[in-house]
Amino acid sequence: MEEKKYKIAVFPGDGIGPEIIREALKVIRVISESSGVTFEIEKGLVGGGACDQHGEPLPEKSLSMALGSDAVLLGAVGGPKWESLPHHLKPERALLGLRKRLGLFANLRPVVAFKELLDASPLKSNVINDIDIMIIRELTGDAYFGQPRGIIMEKGLRIGINTIIYSEEEIRRIVRVAFEAAIKRRKSLVSVDKANVLESSQLWRDVATEVGHDFPDVELRHMYVDNCAMQLIWRPSQFDVIVTGNMFGDILSDEASMLTGSIGMLPSASLGQKTAMYEPIHGSAPDIAGRNIANPLATILSVAMMLRYSFGMLREAKIIEDAIRAVLKDGFRTGDIYREGTLLVGTEEMGNEIVKKLKALLKPV
Repeated sequence: MEEKKYKIAVFPGDGIGPEIIREALKVIRVISESSGVTFEIEKGLVGGGACDQHGEPLPEKSLSMALGSDAVLLGAVGGPKWESLPHHLKPERALLGLRKRLGLFANLRPVVAFKELLDASPLKSNVINDIDIMIIRELTGDAYFGQPRGIIMEKGLRIGINTIIYSEEEIRRIVRVAFEAAIKRRKSLVSVDKANVLESSQLWRDVATEVGHDFPDVELRHMYVDNCAMQLIWRPSQFDVIVTGNMFGDILSDEASMLTGSIGMLPSASLGQKTAMYEPIHGSAPDIAGRNIANPLATILSVAMMLRYSFGMLREAKIIEDAIRAVLKDGFRTGDIYREGTLLVGTEEMGNEIVKKLKALLKPV
């Protein structure tokens, strides 16, 4: 039997990125030892650190590394240190560049309320109990990539321009991903737009309806983005799969993260034609960098998504998730999810506890 080998491009990034990636790599090593699958790890620079060393957020060497890999694992990028850089040199441009060059058009962000963390959410436990939502965000269109864009001078005044633009095909392919996800779950899909104001959203709604004809077993509902934002807080249990555009998806998924108690609990997968990218949805949090207090669980959950979507290692992905639940059940908490009566631990300690549980759970079948 031929040994399985996968190449993973790892970009720790800025702020807390190196700390949370370090814990994720511990998990990957344990999975490799248990499964016999070889993961070839190659690290590179993106974001602010790349700007410091190479004068650009996404050096060609790092891009080539990503293009030649089977999957990309990313920490976080950005921070106040680089805010004064020109727009095209800001660390966040590395994310947009990777998404564009890798063709990553579908961003999957699962929002799961762990039973052990119900008291960490600002919402009542009866509101968030059993929440299991998949937010699917289109990733390569909208105002983030639309042209024209920029800041121009007109009659002595500065004018900021961004263009929201979607083609029919861009909408069709992301909506189809969402329907295919919904049919494997609870067969319910909410498409979010602002069709009462935006022509691009009207096209979105029209195309989503058309694609729905191919999935008669899935209930499709349309919802305005402002109503969806309210409904996520009022009655989040009504949602199964949500599909929406780039900007709305960015905002709604960050809002939904608070249902789980912390943005430090949400992983993501960005899928395209070949190489996928996995990352926590939170930022680089430079104010807590280097203090061993960041929550690594979103990054470790991103590793579980990588095993599931890129490598087809379903058993190992579930065991990672089970290990996290077990550690939370034992009462271990980083500062962002800490409550009186639980055990406060740091980034490294949380990673070590996950590894212990993994080793216990990863027994030969």
